[in-house]
Amino acid sequence: MGTKNQPSIKSHVSSRANKPLSRPAHTLPYSKVIEETKCNSEDGLTSSEAQSRLQEYGRNELGDDGGVQPGKILLRQVANAMTLVLILAMGVSFGIQSWIEGGVVAAIIILNIVVGFWQEFNAEKTMDSLRSLSSPTANAVRDGKTVTVPTAEIVPGDMVEMIMGDTIPADIRLIEAVNFETDEALLTGESLPVQKDAEAKFSDDTGLGDRLNVAYSSSTVTKGRARGVVFATGVYTEIGSIAAALRNQGSRRRPVKRKPNGSAKPHQYAQAWGLTATDAIGHFLGVNVGTPLQKKLSRLALLLFGIAVVCAIIVLAANRFVSDQEVIIYAVATGLSMIPASLIVVLTITMAAGTKRMVERHVIVRNLKSLEALGGVTDICSDKTGTLTQGKMVAKKAWIPAIGTYSVGTTNDPFNPTVGDLTFVPKPPREIDFNKADHGKSENYKELLKNNRHLVDYLKVASFANLANVHETQAGDWNARGDPTEIAIQVFASRFNWNRLRFAQGDGPEWVQLAEFPFDSDVKKMSVIFEETATSHKHVFTKGAVERVIYSCTSMFTIGEESVVEITDEIREDILQNMESLAALGLRVLALASKTWEGQITKGEDVDRNGVEESLIFRGLVGLYDPPRPESAPSVRQCQKAGIQVHMLTGDHPGTARAIAAEVGILPSNMARLSKEVSDAMVMTAGQFDKLSDHQIDGLPLLPLVIARCAPNTKVRMIEALHRRKCFVAMTGDGVNDSPSLKRADVGIGMGTGSDVAKDAADIVLTDDNFASILNAVEEGRRMFDNIQKFILHLLAQNIAQACILLIGLAFKDENRLSVFPLAPVEVMWIIMITSGLPDMGLGFEVAAPDIMSRPPQSLKRGVFTLEVMVDMLVYGLWVAALCLCSFLLVLNAWGDGDLGINCNDVFSSRCDTVYRARATCFACLTWFSLFLAWQMVDMRRSFFLMQPKSKKYFTQWFLDVWRNQFLFWSTIAGFVTIFPVLYIPVINTVVFKHQGISWEWGIVFIATILFFLGVEMWKLGKRAFFRRRGHKIGSRRDSVDLEKRVFERYLSTAISMDDEK
Repeated sequence: MGTKNQPSIKSHVSSRANKPLSRPAHTLPYSKVIEETKCNSEDGLTSSEAQSRLQEYGRNELGDDGGVQPGKILLRQVANAMTLVLILAMGVSFGIQSWIEGGVVAAIIILNIVVGFWQEFNAEKTMDSLRSLSSPTANAVRDGKTVTVPTAEIVPGDMVEMIMGDTIPADIRLIEAVNFETDEALLTGESLPVQKDAEAKFSDDTGLGDRLNVAYSSSTVTKGRARGVVFATGVYTEIGSIAAALRNQGSRRRPVKRKPNGSAKPHQYAQAWGLTATDAIGHFLGVNVGTPLQKKLSRLALLLFGIAVVCAIIVLAANRFVSDQEVIIYAVATGLSMIPASLIVVLTITMAAGTKRMVERHVIVRNLKSLEALGGVTDICSDKTGTLTQGKMVAKKAWIPAIGTYSVGTTNDPFNPTVGDLTFVPKPPREIDFNKADHGKSENYKELLKNNRHLVDYLKVASFANLANVHETQAGDWNARGDPTEIAIQVFASRFNWNRLRFAQGDGPEWVQLAEFPFDSDVKKMSVIFEETATSHKHVFTKGAVERVIYSCTSMFTIGEESVVEITDEIREDILQNMESLAALGLRVLALASKTWEGQITKGEDVDRNGVEESLIFRGLVGLYDPPRPESAPSVRQCQKAGIQVHMLTGDHPGTARAIAAEVGILPSNMARLSKEVSDAMVMTAGQFDKLSDHQIDGLPLLPLVIARCAPNTKVRMIEALHRRKCFVAMTGDGVNDSPSLKRADVGIGMGTGSDVAKDAADIVLTDDNFASILNAVEEGRRMFDNIQKFILHLLAQNIAQACILLIGLAFKDENRLSVFPLAPVEVMWIIMITSGLPDMGLGFEVAAPDIMSRPPQSLKRGVFTLEVMVDMLVYGLWVAALCLCSFLLVLNAWGDGDLGINCNDVFSSRCDTVYRARATCFACLTWFSLFLAWQMVDMRRSFFLMQPKSKKYFTQWFLDVWRNQFLFWSTIAGFVTIFPVLYIPVINTVVFKHQGISWEWGIVFIATILFFLGVEMWKLGKRAFFRRRGHKIGSRRDSVDLEKRVFERYLSTAISMDDEK
């Protein structure tokens, strides 16, 4: 747990720190807490110091939450339908004094439990480690940079930054709090958020809820932002004192339905007890716990148990219910033949291995259900900034209406304001030809600032309406913390020596911040109120979406005018045209505005935001370039190839969104060929989309591929519209307001840098915020789905074969008119455990098929039991059964005397020699077929000899394919090798396995194996021809047609036909 250096919760003293402070943190000024915790208020702790403190104070955890529990894992190995059938078979065997069969079944039960326990224990450990990866994170300042670290690694003295949606990682003495409110209901029971005050100090006996200068561990930020120093972690936090209560498990008992007066009748108690007992039995058997697929397979196990019982009854009925030991053993063998003992274990291992592989590909699985869902995703709704783009913004253009347009040259260091040429053109963007090289000459910032009050007013907004921290370290490097958009704007201001830190920090700052109105996805603006110390004048500085800001502005300066002019609709239209010119370059465009403000600010009272953000003076536009990730365009094309439609839902301007969407391939390159109806539907703003009714949305020729200026409720409506079109949706999100859409989506995808609230609502989390990682997750989901289908098909085809062999074998009657089994019970168990169980685990590790991302999404309605799988299961099972029975009959009748002897199910005698040799031949055939079938299942349609479609190694490719999966290869080889000891070692062969060593019969085995391969290959050939013909019939031309044309051709053809009509 990592809390070895921490005392127990009982020894905790409220408001004390890990290392005692001179007084409780809430009674000290924050400067004193910084001093006593040895924290650097600018650059935070160094990485080495943080690691040293982690060793000293232990991990920031409240206590042991159970983790991997071996006892429960062991119980699960016993408490499942498969093991219960084996225990029943063992009891029956011992009951009729069939000691060998009973002993073998007992040994197999123990082996199954040990192997299952070991594999599931390792799988649980893997899942436990992955859960820790998806645990809450915090933004700590380390080495002068804001880094995301797991909450468990936060240490006393860490400088932590918190914004809306974050979970407080530890008890923190606030240094800076701007409109900062937290929800402390978990700790204090206070239902309303509490507004914090970093400057306040309180007495020692102040209650928890009144310590307004402290943010408590596990509370959530509901508003604003703050920065503070950690003084208590782990069990030293206030929440640590009630950690035991938080870990209490809820009761699994169903409540009794009572009348309003609290009374209940006896039948209501009986109903509650009955439902509780049903739940307990279902939980015991696994039919109401786990993922949908795990529940389905647990129910399948119960169904097979029922079929096993029916098969056993059929065996007894065929032998007139004679209570003879031979008959009962035959019934046991037939029952066991229907039990895929390794089914649940293999599924657990496959899922654990899949989640581990996903971590390697930057995807953390928070909900196992999403593993099954990923393979069926038909539509991905993605954000733009940081997901499809790099998230490393640079301010490239700045337009100030009163003077002209500034440009920034190429830079490889986006945080360094001294790199990149500054140029100026005294024209608005719409009059500049950006395709020409001459965009003005390079100038020094001091020259540009000389007698330029309009530029200074612009830079004030850029610097102060900004939360980013851009500073130069002692080593001469430039570090930046904050939102990428704000960093880019702050760097631009710093190019003119207008860095916020220079004016608003230190002793006697020139400007003092009085209030902040954080960016809101509904109003799409962010504002601050600053006071100039020298004049005591207050100023409002605002930045935000152009369409919103210009309607909050009433005046502006223009070229040649010394005083402000009123903004008219014509001027607003001119501003929008300039914005369109910048957006056409792929720039994200924001508007800046300001005004003087005469209002008053009283601590503890809210200021009317609407009143602050009105009658502003428009200062200009800033254009930010965020280049697409290099892998975004190939990933979008791969999604389209896989039958997945990509939608971009972004807060950016339509022009910017359209430019980036076209660049990465979300929109077709030939938009001009589309009809107006289709092109209008492809790109919409949230305002246009939200105005439509559900009926109108359903009537669109296609749902928008790009929605600009997207609001949180727009995302929810988009998901609902996709669901009405029977689509299976994955949605990305990183903000608090994205939680509803993440929950509503079939697969919610959180961002590693997003808020804790969004990550808690998500099913999977991308550690690198990269769109390509979504594609990785879909590919892994499809691979797991395929592999689960493969091992289920292999297992159940074998069960059908064994059941058919034994049920048809009822016709082989000896002199006493009792059936002689073609396969002995121990042989059946050997095949189930050795020649089936281990290869099935190997199939779970199989790599993705070559065409896995060229196929359309899987239908999750049908699940793994598709019609193809069901038919394959029946065909392979019957073919194996037919060949095995033929081998038995050939040895028994064609080259034998046909004598079935007496008691040949029980003991070996000279009269049973032929039966025992026929049984051994049948056993050898079934063993080989089972092993070869596992290799055939590597691809359910392609030939075993050419599973890689583009390979030129016609004669050796099959060996490369079987060698690639080492686990499957060696488990198959083990199955081949171990057949010889059980055939030829005396006593083991005749007494335990009830068969005899064979010689010339191997010829039958070899010929039957060749026929097995021929049959399977012919069946696969027929399947390939069938699916190819069906593909042609539905017009599938996946390989011969250009990808973009294939994705958008139905809309192109619509446009062409409409043009023809005109």
